[in-house]
Amino acid sequence: MSSQIQPCDIGFIGLGVMGKNIALNLADNGYKIAAFDLEHSKVAALIEQDSQERGDIPARIEPCHSFTELLSKLKAPHLIILSVPAGQPVDDVCHKLVDTGNSLWTDTIEREKTYSGKFLFFTTAVSGGEVGARFGPSLMPSGDPYAWTRIEPIWQAIAAKVDPQTGLALERTSVEQPLPVGESCTTYIGPAGSGHYVKMVHNGIEYADMQLICEAYHVMRQSLGLTPTQIAAVFRRWNEGILNSYLIEISAEVLDYVDQDTGLPLVDLVLDKAGQKGTGLWTAVSALQMGSPAATIAQSVFARSLSTLKDDRVAAAKILSGPNHSLVNEQEQESVILALHDALYCSKICAYAQGFELMKVASNERKWALDYAAIAKIWRAGCIIRASFLQSITKAYERKEDLNNLLLDPYFSTQIAKYQDNWRQAICHATMAGIPCGAFSSALAYYDSYRCETLPANLLQGQRDYFGAHTFERVDKPKGKKYHVLWSKPGRKLIKIN
Repeated sequence: MSSQIQPCDIGFIGLGVMGKNIALNLADNGYKIAAFDLEHSKVAALIEQDSQERGDIPARIEPCHSFTELLSKLKAPHLIILSVPAGQPVDDVCHKLVDTGNSLWTDTIEREKTYSGKFLFFTTAVSGGEVGARFGPSLMPSGDPYAWTRIEPIWQAIAAKVDPQTGLALERTSVEQPLPVGESCTTYIGPAGSGHYVKMVHNGIEYADMQLICEAYHVMRQSLGLTPTQIAAVFRRWNEGILNSYLIEISAEVLDYVDQDTGLPLVDLVLDKAGQKGTGLWTAVSALQMGSPAATIAQSVFARSLSTLKDDRVAAAKILSGPNHSLVNEQEQESVILALHDALYCSKICAYAQGFELMKVASNERKWALDYAAIAKIWRAGCIIRASFLQSITKAYERKEDLNNLLLDPYFSTQIAKYQDNWRQAICHATMAGIPCGAFSSALAYYDSYRCETLPANLLQGQRDYFGAHTFERVDKPKGKKYHVLWSKPGRKLIKIN
């Protein structure tokens, strides 16, 4: 029976790694797809993979070689999903309803205004990488509420699933496995731009999470003298407890991989220059613009930037001296490993606290009314930062919707009180060994600053008033009253401004 008699449910444009796998995921869930890409070879590759996977099942995906052909094969009203690079390519093919690229959230807001009255512009940010796209991603949709009524059952079907009681992922990693039944990792985030903003913050937290793991690895490699295989074993042990996460899991896999040509751990052969696609940078910039302290996220972006200065670092290593430090003996290794475990856990809590605090500031400014418990829920599976302790974050925001900061939740404040001594010990150890631990240190500084009733900003305000007459408030006078001092001798004088 032709596709004209049985029209397709969804049009799909853009068949790169993510697009191809989301299209197959949709087909797995019973939707008939009309697929198009400017590179016809990608269409052919998708059809070939679908043919291999479906066996005797009738064709689930219709190849299209033009946008007009794609439209002719769709049910009315047309539902089209676009998965193309962010920026101009989105606008070049913007006869669509859904955008799944990592678009900058401000671009999304402008696009909704541009296409208003022409078609419903609805966006969805996607996390989970290639495997997530194929077998269940975390989806962060936002835009027109009516458009969400059309897309919701589709997104609920293809999103990652979790056990609602434990918060643990219900994994599906092959086409042979049945689709899991559980709580879907998608929810309506809010007005246009909010979904991409939440995904941007997700990626900022991801940067921090990855950097923190790398710093723990660095200390174990350089100060304890452990091999990558031994560190992989440590990470697997950690993954059985409170640090259980996708990133810890894959870090162990990376460390365990042996290069077939040399017989050496592959990680030792990988050039230490980190790449980035910009979303972590966007998060740090947004935090600066909104005045929301996200130092651990920003430090993780800077760490990647510093890693690119490879030639400079090689030259500096021959000139700049560090402390004299010998390897830790075997008797002391376990105590350092335990300290690193606790430092990673406490720093991770602070990184998430910074991310959720940033979302709260943005939500208040944009009047988005974000649901932080729901956001934590959809990050429990399918996305890169999925971790068991997101269940605890979910419960924290369910206990108190207007929680000012994750650190103030009774569970998390108790956790940090329990583990902070080792956190401090780990940073001391790394510092005395001359091993950089900027993410660990920034997280601790954030925690200590947040719990500090009086910060040295009083002196800072005096400095600003001295050279720029920026004024200041007084602790012994009503709030909002401003003062300025003629600081220089002679003629010092306090002046009340209002």
